This record gives sequence, C-alpha cells and structure tokens, in this order.
Amino acid sequence: MSTAVAPSLQTELPEDIQANPNRELVISFYGDRFLRLPVRTPILSGNSDLIATIQENAVPKAKQGDVLFISEKAVAVTQGRAIPESEIHIGLTARLLWRFVSKVPYGIGLRRPSSMQCAVDECGAMRIWAAAFVGAIGRAIGRRGDFYRIAGPQAAMIDAASTSPLQPECVIMGPKDPDHVAALIYGATGIPTAIVDVNDIGGSWVIGHSEGVDVPLAEACLKDNPLGQGTECTPMGLLRRLP
Repeated sequence: MSTAVAPSLQTELPEDIQANPNRELVISFYGDRFLRLPVRTPILSGNSDLIATIQENAVPKAKQGDVLFISEKAVAVTQGRAIPESEIHIGLTARLLWRFVSKVPYGIGLRRPSSMQCAVDECGAMRIWAAAFVGAIGRAIGRRGDFYRIAGPQAAMIDAASTSPLQPECVIMGPKDPDHVAALIYGATGIPTAIVDVNDIGGSWVIGHSEGVDVPLAEACLKDNPLGQGTECTPMGLLRRLP
C-alpha cells in the first residue's frame, strides 16, 4: 500500500525531485516505508555513457544505504540494442509464428513480425520453434507462459517498435549481461545496483543486480513502476528505507 510523501520529508528532498504523474514517492511494505526517488536524465541513446550518466545525475542525490534501480530498456538502449524496425529482415519463421503469440495487456511483445524476428536472431530459430510447439500444447490444456519459459528471458524482454518512448521506431532487445552491468555500476559508484523490468500493471522483476541488493524487497517496492521513460525522462531511481 502506498502513501503520499510527508511534508516534513519533502523538505529533506532535493528541489528537483518529484513523483512521476500518477505515482507516489513513498510505498509501505510490511510496516516499513521506502522512498523511491526518480532520477531525471538526458534522453539515452546508443551513444550514451551509462556510468557517466549515473555519476552525473544519480550519485549526487544518493545517500548511504540507497539502492540504485535502472530500467532494463535504458541499459539495453545504451548497449546499442535498439534495432530500427526498417533494418530488420523478416524471415520465414517470424512471418509464420508472430500471429500465434497471445495478446497481453502490457504490450505487444513478440506479436509483431519484427520483434519475433529479433527473438529468432537472439535465441535461434530452433529454440523459437520448440517454444511455439510447447506453447501450443500448453494453451491446449489451459496453461499459459510455456512459450517464454522455453524461449528464455531474452525473448521475454524484447519490446516491439512503437511501444517504448525511448526509441519508438526500434525494437528494443533485452540488455546483455545485466548482472555484469550492475556490478560495473556498483564498482564505479559504490551504490548497490539493480537492473529492473517493471510495467504499469504490477509486474516487477530484478533481472540483474550487484551485491547489496535485497531482490524480493526491491521487486515489492517497485511493483507500481515509479519510473517514467517518456517525457518524464526518469529511467532510473534511488530506493531508500525511511526511518
């Protein structure tokens, strides 16, 4: 259950810190309260230096004990894993299989030829065919999710073109080596770091983290997605336990 930030606490925050629209700064979890500070950054691209961006924008706002959380899309974009849809050559596997991907309320995913092709390129055609076969059997017996269990997390993290405000004309792949990225950020900044995949309907997963991150706690505290990657330009934030 979330709650509005107390006036006494608001005076302790930097002047440029505010909650994103329809979000709150503080969330309560099992009797403790946690502050989620959205960190505004320049628009990220394949030319952005992620660690330099963090040092310039997040580190000055951090306190001892904070955890830095970063959207997996932001990490992927800075790794050059936003692929212009116009440059994707659609093969036979993608042309055949994209229609069989179930519609979901939180995005298009692989239900588009270009994003399905990226899954084929990332995971291999044989694995995608195996996932489609097992997924079809699962749906026949009333079970969902088998496709992504077989295809793997990299397939599940692919965002179709037009669904991300970061790079609307691109298919965005999942980030490479998120644990390694989080460890590099921790080493450079001293702030425990989590790479997270969160959505607006209560999905929250830590897909990579450094030491010092309580994964179940971070996922619970970010379940309402306090980030914003459109006009908000807040692809990262700081998680802080309140007294």
